[in-house]
Amino acid sequence: MKYDTVRWGIIGPGAIARKFAEGLRVIPDAKLTACASREKERAEAFGKEFGAARRYGSYAEMVRDDEVDAVYVATPHPFHREHTLLCLDAGKAVLCEKPFAMNVHEAEAMIARAREKKVFLMEAMWTRFLPHIREAKRLADAGRIGDPRLWRADFCFRAGWDPESRLLNPALGGGGLLDVGVYTLHHAFLFLGPALEVRASADIGKTGVDEAMAFSTRHDGGRLASMTCAVRLNLPHAAALYGTDGHIAVNELWWQPSGLKVTAGGKTEEVVPEAVGNGYNYEAVEVARCLREGLLESPHLPWSETMAVMRAMDDVRKQIGLKYPADAR
Repeated sequence: MKYDTVRWGIIGPGAIARKFAEGLRVIPDAKLTACASREKERAEAFGKEFGAARRYGSYAEMVRDDEVDAVYVATPHPFHREHTLLCLDAGKAVLCEKPFAMNVHEAEAMIARAREKKVFLMEAMWTRFLPHIREAKRLADAGRIGDPRLWRADFCFRAGWDPESRLLNPALGGGGLLDVGVYTLHHAFLFLGPALEVRASADIGKTGVDEAMAFSTRHDGGRLASMTCAVRLNLPHAAALYGTDGHIAVNELWWQPSGLKVTAGGKTEEVVPEAVGNGYNYEAVEVARCLREGLLESPHLPWSETMAVMRAMDDVRKQIGLKYPADAR
């Protein structure tokens, strides 16, 4: 299949799906073809707003649609495994929203199915494909700041108190680690490689999820990362990579467009790569590139790296005593 235009379907038309659909609008060779919700009225409204002509009140019905090439799974965390497997079994390429799964066992099952069915699968860690993050990686690999030694990142915000919300309800995978800590970990692994060790401390709130957390990782060669995440605490969204000869400060790790401040040799340079769209377009472009090349996984975000992050998060949760209903399955 040539995939001259990648025809997308979306499962779960919530807030993150809206951002992805908006991102697709700036890609000339991508089209939002279909959307599905368990409530047909939501699918109708979403499809009307974003131009998806095929609107379903059943996920199973949408994945059987021959007009859909790839599916963005945007349902809550505990449903990622179920809905990804549904798509893979139907032969649809999958971009699965972060966190990839609730735990390592679920992630292993998803990747095994993709390998068995010979269907493309990637975690939707959209920030890894942003131009300024790609540029930071290029500069670090080129030795611009010497040997990278430390990654420092904070991703914290204060949500309103609603114990039934996605952010605070254990049944929905609530807590800071799975919602925003996963970003800081992914970028630590991007710049420093897989973690050899992880240490964490957390404030477990009334609902039983991590409302705030400080954690660190140790990587090959003594490289370190220090990170915080929270859903009930506001902090500036700061991030920087420190090397032996300088550092790269990220203006906004999590938003698009953004830039970098590169300090080396006693000078600071502002680097702002050209960017388009809201940023969610770049992960969709990567999926299309992989499909056209006949790949099952992205070389820029391979299954091995998604699994390494999942193992680290399982380790963190074990240390802080955070369990989810999904862990019992």
